[in-house]
Amino acid sequence: MLAGRRVVLGITGGVAAYKAAYLARRLVERGAVVRTVMTDAATEFIGPHTFAAITGTRPVVDLFDADDVSPHTTLGRWADAIVVAPATAATLARLANGLSDDSVSATVLATAAPVVIAPAMHTEMWMHPATVSNVERLESFGYHIVSPEAGALAGGDTGLGRLADPDRIADAVAGVLPGGPLTGVEVLITAGGTREPIDRVRFLGNHSSGKMGNAIAAAAARRGAHVTLVTAGPGIEHPRVTVVPVDTAAEMAEATWEMAEKADVAVMAAAVADFRPAKALDGKLRRSDGPPMIELEPTPDVLRGISEMTDRPFLVGFAAETGGIDEAVAKAQRKDVDLLVANDVTAPGSGFGTETNQVTIVLPDGSTDPWSLLPKSEVAERLWDRIAELRKSEGTST
Repeated sequence: MLAGRRVVLGITGGVAAYKAAYLARRLVERGAVVRTVMTDAATEFIGPHTFAAITGTRPVVDLFDADDVSPHTTLGRWADAIVVAPATAATLARLANGLSDDSVSATVLATAAPVVIAPAMHTEMWMHPATVSNVERLESFGYHIVSPEAGALAGGDTGLGRLADPDRIADAVAGVLPGGPLTGVEVLITAGGTREPIDRVRFLGNHSSGKMGNAIAAAAARRGAHVTLVTAGPGIEHPRVTVVPVDTAAEMAEATWEMAEKADVAVMAAAVADFRPAKALDGKLRRSDGPPMIELEPTPDVLRGISEMTDRPFLVGFAAETGGIDEAVAKAQRKDVDLLVANDVTAPGSGFGTETNQVTIVLPDGSTDPWSLLPKSEVAERLWDRIAELRKSEGTST
């Protein structure tokens, strides 16, 4: 997504400016052509020569001491995308109010390219009503905000305000650019484990973290798709991902079936509860009342609901198994999916909560393709490669 793309990286005067060097390197490694622009304050934290060495081009620092008579407009027109990282509270205020009194803000105001802003500051500054208002205004301009993370801050403090991981910012830059093999494709993904209430404080659930579904969503977005992620777990932040939070299987079914009507591909990676309490207590069960008798009833079959649609999307199912592949093969045929991903959640390094997964691809004819243990991000990329192959064989060009 970034190969050959022209990216302007703006660095402003915060302690996190040193991380911009890592971001510049990540962008270059992904094939982007990178130019940099720095505020005077940024040079107090990291030298311009660092970025010159990484990108091969000297940064613009002073608008009035450059070879170009109008470096900010030149950069603004040259850029396919602009990313400001770190963006201080002062920078957010300048950009939100159209001020252009430094090289970075002037460059952002002089572009029609997509803009990504990655703020970094102390928690109190990030939470201040003025900053909150400025961020909301920047979002209304169409700028994409990569929210800061919690962690160590300047001066030994900790809290929310730490610059986002450079790879996450690079993903966001790729996400605001058009193009990619899945451009124009609507993708629906489910993730996480549903929670079926027993009473007001307890639920029946499972160990699914949602990491696999999130990885699949991120990979699709990187390839240009617009993704709707229906999740019972934490979602992801990406310009082309719309997160729909749900809790129960019924909520997931309702959201998923509605979204499936316009989807080209649906990947059902969520761990959906098969049963739920027939009636949740409107209150709290008490130990003093003794062990409760909980009557269970089936939940909606989210996967089958899509497979039975007349004009359904290309359908990918998931099966978390506890040994052997026979049941997964039977499920692929029973659920009438186009492809099924099976994984043994008892295998070392595979399954719920891990960063890796060992899966077997199952086709409706019963043929299988076991993959080795891989990072979930790599499983996601290979899965989209396989989906592309199968859709092409069916006559679908994207």
